[in-house]
Amino acid sequence: MTTSTPKQHPANVRAVAATSVSHVLRGSNLDDALRPAEKLALPADAAMVRLMAYGVLRELTALQWIASRLMDKPLTATDNVLTLILVGLYQLRTLKTPPHAAINETVDALQALRKPQMRGVVNAVLRRYTREAAKLEAELPRAPATRTSHPQWLVDRIKTDWPQQWEAVLQANNQQGPMSLRVNRRRMPRDEYLKRLGEMNIAATTAEGAPDAVVLAEARSVERVPGFNSGQVSVQDASAQLAVELMDLKDGQRVLDACAAPGGKTAHMLERAEVDVVALDSDGTRLLRVDENLQRLKLKAQIVAGDAGEPARWWDKYKFDRILLDAPCSGTGVIRRHPDIKWLRRDTDIPALQQQQLRLLKALWPLLKSGGRLVYATCSVLRDEGDEVIKRFKLLHADAQLQKIDTSWGEATEFGRRIAPGGAHDGFYYAVLSKR
Repeated sequence: MTTSTPKQHPANVRAVAATSVSHVLRGSNLDDALRPAEKLALPADAAMVRLMAYGVLRELTALQWIASRLMDKPLTATDNVLTLILVGLYQLRTLKTPPHAAINETVDALQALRKPQMRGVVNAVLRRYTREAAKLEAELPRAPATRTSHPQWLVDRIKTDWPQQWEAVLQANNQQGPMSLRVNRRRMPRDEYLKRLGEMNIAATTAEGAPDAVVLAEARSVERVPGFNSGQVSVQDASAQLAVELMDLKDGQRVLDACAAPGGKTAHMLERAEVDVVALDSDGTRLLRVDENLQRLKLKAQIVAGDAGEPARWWDKYKFDRILLDAPCSGTGVIRRHPDIKWLRRDTDIPALQQQQLRLLKALWPLLKSGGRLVYATCSVLRDEGDEVIKRFKLLHADAQLQKIDTSWGEATEFGRRIAPGGAHDGFYYAVLSKR
């Protein structure tokens, strides 16, 4: 007797996507909101839920504006019926799904949402969009906050911090970032791995400034990435791989990776040099990811649970030759991978994050040997989490000396170097300090 794989109705896929968006608008992060998608019968259905949820959050303000023009009575932003309408509009507007499929299956999803009484409304809104799409798109407000679907506070900050590139940064935030790999040079040279991919007809390129990076032309599940399970490669954005280049590691050094989870930078250090690494993080659950990553790569580090801002609770009093502080930040440099950041982050969060970044820098500085090097990193595009933090730190520490970052990637700032999101790179900021 044979068993068949259960088929998931496409309407349910749209209902799960709509519910996921609603959860984000109520304050959940997108990863948590997408947990129900993992229970769908087919991997393709889970992938479709992710595609639609990510897409709606990328285009949220524009889709909401269009929906408001097509409805007689407004619905609250978090209403599942409204987010379902947004899912339908995204299919028609961006995915170019044939109208009969997009409309019928979106309307049918109301049954799964237990809102069958709204069938007439959803059907009318989506059918009206197919008739009036050109007119609505022409009337869409030209304000960047609407056109690029960013909160106004973030548009204002990016305009101020990136006066020549702000439009490109906003546009890049709405493009899906590529899948980047880090080749484990202990196992094989990057060029050899690229050759292997070519022989398998998998298109890939390199990334500027990241000599271990390989960027796939098309993303794929990690199980289908050649060499992943055997530890030959890991998934890591090219910008994150720049950290180890700035560390200037030498065999025999003692290194602290503060805020280490999920462990990509810890592993990269160990792949590059015979160093003794302490991988520190305050989140014990996320430290399990560090351990899993190191085990897959057959690497060893000392894993420690503790607050980087309170060294007295975990430090063994032996100073470090190198410290990497990949500080908690707004995440505004990785919006293209996490579009929920646009809607969960608030302008009022930034001063508190800056204070946290300064607190960690000041706490870790005494742990660095004289002549040692500290690399400060954030996946933020905001000056307040980059140059402004280093400026304030230097005012308090006369023994902190800036090291020039002599490279071709990104652009120099007053105290460090930043890279805008786009192409192979997420948005990042780096500064390098040595202790006199």
